[in-house]
Amino acid sequence: MTSPPFTIRSVQAFGYRYPLTIPVITSFGRMKDRPAVFVRVEDTDGHIGWGEVWCNFPAPGAEHRVRLVNEVLAPALVGFNALDPSAVFEHVTQGTSVLALQSGEAGPFAQSIAGIDLAVWDLYARRQNVALWKLLGGARRMIKVYASGINPVGSERTAEAALGRGYRALKLKIGFDPATDRANLAALRRLVGESLLAADVNQGWAIAQALELAPRLERFDLAWLEEPIPADRPRQEWKQLHETVRFPLAAGENIASHAGFAEVLGEPVLSVVQPDIAKWGGLSACAGIARDILASGKMFCPHYLGAGIGLLASAHLLAGVGGDGLLEVDCNENPLRDRFCGPVLDVRDGMIALSDEAGLGITPDLASIEQYRTI
Repeated sequence: MTSPPFTIRSVQAFGYRYPLTIPVITSFGRMKDRPAVFVRVEDTDGHIGWGEVWCNFPAPGAEHRVRLVNEVLAPALVGFNALDPSAVFEHVTQGTSVLALQSGEAGPFAQSIAGIDLAVWDLYARRQNVALWKLLGGARRMIKVYASGINPVGSERTAEAALGRGYRALKLKIGFDPATDRANLAALRRLVGESLLAADVNQGWAIAQALELAPRLERFDLAWLEEPIPADRPRQEWKQLHETVRFPLAAGENIASHAGFAEVLGEPVLSVVQPDIAKWGGLSACAGIARDILASGKMFCPHYLGAGIGLLASAHLLAGVGGDGLLEVDCNENPLRDRFCGPVLDVRDGMIALSDEAGLGITPDLASIEQYRTI
């Protein structure tokens, strides 16, 4: 399906923060609020698309990315004429590559560009009056989901609540006190029975720790162990760990290049690969990578821990490319997610169903969260 060329009229980012009563805890830090950066793109024909920029860390990162979009990237895109979203992605990526290098801010630039890319894909699908998941080649609207973001404190209570909302699969954050990690995993395994249970170390172990601690988790029958060591550690360390444990390893949210994904797809170390479309690549890069993941025989599970628009876009990508992967859905309190993720909120027996509405299928009401806006 093709569409006539379109011209970008405006690009605007909006920043928000929702204060938390209970912080989200990872092995490397705590989130005391939930930030969000939403992006609105409009073309000269009046079509509008929405995207989201990854902005969880560091704490002031959301406001910085809003300014990157509004003051640096938007002026470079207004008036740009494109045949498809990938042309927009390449134009702004190439146009800011030296600036990103000069500033040492390749990550914030890539994340801001990814959010714009998601908005342009939404706009592109709306121009053709087709659901984004269908535009991406999807044949079925139903996808599996799992509840993530389960903290080490109160994990059993959080897991029970998620199961009560229709989830059938869980992922626990570990990388803290090893005895506490194992006790939490034992409790969650009892809760889910034989259903999927995964664990995420958030890059919290050095290789020596991983080689010592990971084998002790085999009795929990993990679907995967996520980022047990830092993503940028030498491949030999990852291979050594792969050869030591008897359960799958997962990573991908912190891979930020085509070459990086090609490397992990060309070796047996990772069984589950998890690109984050709001952190690097958007749909323009990650749709092809997702298909490559499936072609390599690995499981594609989109990573996501943000607000609702990026989560919904991740759902459309998973439905669009297919496979047996699951969508990650953070189960912590966050109205910036719940108000804008559409059907992802309606989990039934571990699955959700996307709509046939054009694009992402939602039009965000930003007025409803104005009290949380920071910039």
